[in-house]
Amino acid sequence: MPTFNTAALVTATVLLSATLTNTAMADGHKTSACLITKTDTNPFFVKMREGATAKAEELDIELKAFAGKVDGDHETQVQAIETCIADGAKGILLTASDTSSIVSAAQQARDAGLLVIALDTPLDPPEAADATFATDNFRAGELIGAWAAGKLGDGAEDARIGLLNVNVSQPSVGVLRNQGFLQGFGIDIGDPNKWGDETDPRIVGQDVSAGNEQGGRKGMENLLVQDPMINVVYTINEPAAAGAYQALKAFGREDDVLIVSVDGSCSGVANIRDGSLGATAQQYPLLMASLGIEAIKAWADDGVKPERTPGKSFFDTGASLVTDEAVEDTPSISVAEGADLCWG
Repeated sequence: MPTFNTAALVTATVLLSATLTNTAMADGHKTSACLITKTDTNPFFVKMREGATAKAEELDIELKAFAGKVDGDHETQVQAIETCIADGAKGILLTASDTSSIVSAAQQARDAGLLVIALDTPLDPPEAADATFATDNFRAGELIGAWAAGKLGDGAEDARIGLLNVNVSQPSVGVLRNQGFLQGFGIDIGDPNKWGDETDPRIVGQDVSAGNEQGGRKGMENLLVQDPMINVVYTINEPAAAGAYQALKAFGREDDVLIVSVDGSCSGVANIRDGSLGATAQQYPLLMASLGIEAIKAWADDGVKPERTPGKSFFDTGASLVTDEAVEDTPSISVAEGADLCWG
């Protein structure tokens, strides 16, 4: 079963739902909400939109969805926030491309009375949003790092590691996954608030992927130029992992390089089964989005803000390591279990 606390999630959902009513706003207009994602093509954000849409229909909320043209398209997200304010939305669910630069726009929305909830990617600082519903991305990275080290065994001491991040702006989600992976692997991470300052000689290079397959392929090609003997590859997400695999295949290295990632999509779980991906940390974007819509409804009806997971600065929607090759001291679920749970 997944490693998140199911009972806690159910309790939190009940508490949120208990505040909800089916009454319209006092002025007779339907409550409206906005979902702003990094892109509308990445399967992760497609699933997030599905979750938000289904919950909005259930709660009779008008949902408007916006997305950047590519991962990193900050300006389009700012324009979407401005549109949501002008339209009188009660809340915004946001996966920010630039977690620090978006803060001023998020503050404008909050000043206008909107509830701003970060999904998946905490803002920088996290307090710039009213709440965050997300995977513990550092923990997700730790899980795949510990698994990779355990899989290599004694060979971890001589590993040649390449890392494929999302973009050079280093959004918080990318930093957390990267640093979690390195710590899980047993590498001193230096400053945990950024990647790239590590001095461990096992790290042969870091590149970016834009979180998509084409970027992953190009980034992997760059890393192979730096060191053609790379044998471990961390990727920010599964589209980047798919691109990395294609580049390795072109170099004839697809069978002797261990690729790990974070996402847990149905296609990513299938890639573990077929051997093109070693392991992944599974997230639950549909849950993030549906809880976010419930929170906006509670805010609109009763002025109630969502609570955090005890001991954390955000609401943790869980992460599970998916693999059929379990290693000691690293909790995991099977590929069959991951396929049943994928992106719920």
